[in-house]
Amino acid sequence: MCGIAGIASISNRQRIDFEILKKMTEQIVHRGPDDEGYLLFDVPAKRATAHCGKDTAAEVKDHIRECTEDSPAQIGFGFRRLPTVELQETGHQPMLDEELGLGIIFNGEIYNHMQLRAELQSHGYNFFSHSDTEVIIKAYHFWGDECVHRLNGMWAFSIWEFAKNRLFMSRDRFGVKPFYFSRVGDMLYWGSEIKQLLKCPIGKSLNTAMIWRSMKINSLMVYDDETYWEDIHILKPGFNMILQEGNIQIKEYYHLDVDSFEKSTLRFDEAKELYHELFLESLKLQLRSDVPVGASLSGGMDSSAIVCSAARMLPYQLRCFSVYYDNDPIFDERSYIEIIAAHTGIQTNYIAPHPEDAIAWWRHAVWLNDLPVASGFVSQYALMQKTHQEGVRVLLSGQGSDEISGGYRHASYRYFADQLRDLRLHKFVREIGHFVSKQPLKGMGDLGKILLSTLMPESSLYELESRYYRFEPFNREFVNSARDEAGGKMLRRIGNIPGSRLVNFLYNMMHSTSLQTLLHFEDRMSMGHSVESRVPFLDHRLVDLMFSLPAHYKIQPPYRKALHRKALKACVPPEISSRKDKGIFGSPFYSTWFRGPLRSFVEDILYSPEFRGRGIWDLPNIHDRWKGYLEGKDRDAEMLFNTISLELWFRVFAE
Repeated sequence: MCGIAGIASISNRQRIDFEILKKMTEQIVHRGPDDEGYLLFDVPAKRATAHCGKDTAAEVKDHIRECTEDSPAQIGFGFRRLPTVELQETGHQPMLDEELGLGIIFNGEIYNHMQLRAELQSHGYNFFSHSDTEVIIKAYHFWGDECVHRLNGMWAFSIWEFAKNRLFMSRDRFGVKPFYFSRVGDMLYWGSEIKQLLKCPIGKSLNTAMIWRSMKINSLMVYDDETYWEDIHILKPGFNMILQEGNIQIKEYYHLDVDSFEKSTLRFDEAKELYHELFLESLKLQLRSDVPVGASLSGGMDSSAIVCSAARMLPYQLRCFSVYYDNDPIFDERSYIEIIAAHTGIQTNYIAPHPEDAIAWWRHAVWLNDLPVASGFVSQYALMQKTHQEGVRVLLSGQGSDEISGGYRHASYRYFADQLRDLRLHKFVREIGHFVSKQPLKGMGDLGKILLSTLMPESSLYELESRYYRFEPFNREFVNSARDEAGGKMLRRIGNIPGSRLVNFLYNMMHSTSLQTLLHFEDRMSMGHSVESRVPFLDHRLVDLMFSLPAHYKIQPPYRKALHRKALKACVPPEISSRKDKGIFGSPFYSTWFRGPLRSFVEDILYSPEFRGRGIWDLPNIHDRWKGYLEGKDRDAEMLFNTISLELWFRVFAE
């Protein structure tokens, strides 16, 4: 929807620098190209003044002026707008409710805002707009901090409360929308993207432990409250941050309820019906928009269920966007997509990125993400670029389904490990044949991973991966520095909770590993092209339900995501629901591009003076691995990609 920026004097005594606030806001034009606004709070005078910028919508400029002189404000809000709900000027932000004495900046969507509006109206509240932003203001006034429990949606917002001199900030339950902050002396800075904070007078020292960790385990590009900079932090999902009387408190308001895991007494058919009902309800809520909604579409179950169901709900033809690669069947699902198109009547839009596109987009993708990108970036960039070009501002995505339903192959390792740990040997023998590959070497590898999952807790498995799965591209000095900085404990965030190996795996994917990284890339790549991505499978009611169900509802060899698949079977054509393979949202970097059309691009980087003078790389090891890759050894391809991507990050940001 939008992007936010904020500065506050923690003591409420110092004036803020409005020019810094403007620079922070201008850094995220891509998140909101249609409107710009500022709200400055003079705390002692209990006065707020609204200001416009060069991109403020014309109808709003008639009512507010530019800030042309030093402001006495101790708190400032900045905002960029991409309107999807309430397109009129009454949806302009920052929004001020003078009667209630509350001002807000809000990025996201509250999908149940119509229900909340009706409830608040019954309590005597009057509304001057149709926006979900105003609903948050009234909800906060009525319920206080507890209002976040009433919200169904994705959000990052900040509310200033005049009466209590209180700044209340919140991030949604699963971190769909971003929130970064940094404290320097008496000043608190915050915003939607890291690059905004780099415009502030904060320390720019790098967090070498975070850089090392994210290179060794790709799913840890986002980790706890850390970023690549020591002084920039994340407000974690499900947390509020409160500034009052010179103190900052960070409080958790939502966490998956470990005590409820796998305790549901619902029969499979009952759980299946409830899942189907909650999915359709979530989708219906997320289709609420004052602009047309589109969808990303592969040939898999998740996006297909969304598309097939949404196509029946919408009064217009649904436009869908799909990426494929010529001459690479693993990245080409057009045959399945055409089945869905014939079934629903959707409009398909196919995009086929080329190696030249990867070169042209890579640096910009790194800048948008504030992080080194993964190999799927070229697909995501191409898809979002095409979505923007077609004028679609809201895009439905299947993100999150694998994490709650056990969709990854590693989930099966934990499922079988639980059988061995519980001595359910007959069931293990009966089902393992449906899973283990018929290729002897690969099958032995699967059995080895099952055995490791049986013997080792989740935290130890990640430690093992970080040590041995990928080669070490850094020199000894950098690795020692990273280990010292981390206090010798690189993966303290991986939790070992009571319960099965499978529920441990899924729990960590939600809170600590893959989901946070995937949502980061989803948000940056979509908003980087002024497109809002919505994720129906991360409705908190669906998530809570799935974690309450037993493991055998999720995995029934040869199928993973068993309940998910059976619950949504009626939504999709049978050719989709019966698929046993899983499409890959990736790109041919490893298989063909690096050895072929991108070889000179890679070698120009690896043998450049900048790379060799970086002072962190193990140059002989990287050179040997690159030679081995060119000779056909694919094992090191991923780390070689990571190395190139991190080097580009240094050139975009750290220099």
